[in-house]
Amino acid sequence: MVPWVQIPPPPLCAGESDKINLTPSAVLPTMKLLLTSGGITNKSIADALFELVGKRPEDTSLIFVPTASNVEKGDKSWLIDDLINLRKQNFKCIDIADISAVDEAIWRPKLEDADILFFEGGSTYHLMTWMNKSGLASLLPELLKTKVYVGLSAGSMVASKDLALKMTLLLYEEDPVPSKNIPCLNLVDFYFLPHLNSPHFNLRKEDFVRKTAKDIQEKIYVLDDNSALKVVDDNVEVVSEGKWFTING
Repeated sequence: MVPWVQIPPPPLCAGESDKINLTPSAVLPTMKLLLTSGGITNKSIADALFELVGKRPEDTSLIFVPTASNVEKGDKSWLIDDLINLRKQNFKCIDIADISAVDEAIWRPKLEDADILFFEGGSTYHLMTWMNKSGLASLLPELLKTKVYVGLSAGSMVASKDLALKMTLLLYEEDPVPSKNIPCLNLVDFYFLPHLNSPHFNLRKEDFVRKTAKDIQEKIYVLDDNSALKVVDDNVEVVSEGKWFTING
């Protein structure tokens, strides 16, 4: 996981111990993530999101990053449905920034102004490639000191340490097929597998998922589209109105 580093204060002079003032700036920032399978699909997930943000929906701004969806072929009604679910939350503002389509000078201020950074589903490989190429991957640790990371499907999967291609290609049959396993954001110390029981992927049977993941040592969360993970630093809470299970934990 990406460590938060606190710079120690300079040593006190003799007799100054009674002058120490512990201000909020001395507290380590908290990293907050909401990793979803299908987005904001129910009230429990919506409530978890706004608990993380600490604001009312009408006071909250969100930036939608659709980059992972760019290489997906065919009907995009699922992406429209994801945006509709966001619109139902009554956000103050929903902006859009494709990090593969515009320069950093355009997308970076949008992310800096938002309370929520929402990364849409699609191709994990394409999303992670552009997070690296655009420079966003290196900026995220600083941004997440004050913002909430929300992932949907691929947007959640890239929070792990790598793509775990041997496992994920069997489960999701990603197209185009990634040429190599690449490091991901390493924000969490587990793997996230979305779309449990979905007819569109090979996650309809728990025994097949477990067999596919047999060589993975890290903990794996397998969630359906009515489930999510609420992550605050190292604390992970399952938020679900559906089905989920874990492997190696």
